[in-house]
This record gives sequence, C-alpha cells and structure tokens, in this order.
Amino acid sequence: MQALSEDDLAAWCRITGADDEYPDLLATLRNISAAWMEWRRIVGHGYGNHQRQISGMEDRSELLRGYDPQVFHGLLQTPRYARALMAAGMEFLNTIRDLDEAVAARVERQRVLREGRHRFYFLVGEQALRTSVGDDEVMADQIRHVLDLMSLPRLVFGIVPAKSAFFRRTTDFVLYDRRKVLVETITAESAVTQPREIALYEKVFNRLAEQAVHGDVARALLASALERRGGSGD
Repeated sequence: MQALSEDDLAAWCRITGADDEYPDLLATLRNISAAWMEWRRIVGHGYGNHQRQISGMEDRSELLRGYDPQVFHGLLQTPRYARALMAAGMEFLNTIRDLDEAVAARVERQRVLREGRHRFYFLVGEQALRTSVGDDEVMADQIRHVLDLMSLPRLVFGIVPAKSAFFRRTTDFVLYDRRKVLVETITAESAVTQPREIALYEKVFNRLAEQAVHGDVARALLASALERRGGSGD
C-alpha cells in the first residue's frame, strides 16, 4: 500500500470539485504523517534522544496512564531490566547503538515519579511477571523495585489477571492526560491525538482497570513471582 501524497490529494480535490476542502484535508494528511513514526526513523536520531522526547511529554502531563500486557513500563524499570529490554529490541531491529545513553536517559525519566504534581496509574498483564527480561536475578530485582514503588502516594499499580475476560484486543499504550496516546507496535510508534480515538483508549484502560487487582492482592502476585525467580518477598 502506498501512502497518499499531497499532490495526489490536490489532484483528487480538483477532480471531485472539492477544492474548498483541500486545506482541511491537507492538514489532516500532514497530521497523520507526523503521527506514525517508524522505529528506524526514531532510532536514526538515537534511542537516547527518543527517551528525552518522551521525558518531555511526561513532564507536561498531570495524569499518566499506561498499560502493557508483557513488560513493565519504562518509569517502573530498574537499570538492568531496561538494559536487557532495550538490548533485545535493538538486536531484533538490527539497530544496535547508544545503549548506555538510552538506558541512562530512561532512568533519568524516573525523576518525574517524585517531582511536581504528576499522578500515575500503571497496569500490566500478569504475563509481565512471567516474561523473562534478562535472567532471574534481573527479574527478581525488577519485581522488588515495583513492590517498593507501590508505596509512592501518587502512583497506582495494578495487575490484569491472565484469566480476565476478553473484551478487546490491545497492545501497550500510554495516555498523556487526554491530549495524546502513544501506541507501540512491532514496526512503529503511533501518536493518537484525535479526541474520539483517545476516548476509546481511555475506555479500554478503564475496563482493564476494573479487571485488575491492586494493593495487597497485587503485592501477593508479585511476591509469588519473586519466589519463583529465587528471590524473597520479605
């Protein structure tokens, strides 16, 4: 499939007599082009630079809500977990570069958890407790870290049980207030800004939050996962 060019759009408007609609349609086309960023284009400017761009969005957001079915969100990651996760992604895409800088930038982002008036609500699928990022030692440290972070007053953490009822297929996404949603796919990162689409992502997040376990029940699941990794829940 070939993307629609601005010349194609102009020709279509001329042929259909929709010249008056061209400015609005052109703005929409440009917005779509800006919203879909291929990973290779992102990493062409460096993973570290991309992490700093995300940090800027986090700084400007009062409420950050994120869901990932398989791994823990970047703001919850230990340095070793982040390194193992990013190294695997770089190897898969054959874009090995600036790993040290990228990990440092991701860890630096985490200052937002303790600064300003930000609020956070992170959900993970129960699979995130079982997915091996790095080795058992890395995973045990990561799980302990999440248990510690759960004490932060402005952070809510929940786990969506594996046996939860299906209602909609989804991938990982992050809501920045009600202004933008970042959605990560295998090949690209998509920025969603249309209000009606954002509302649907919010609906999905709310449904997942209803299914999730929190507090002591979530801690018990984490402690069980920690024990399986050879760690201690104490």
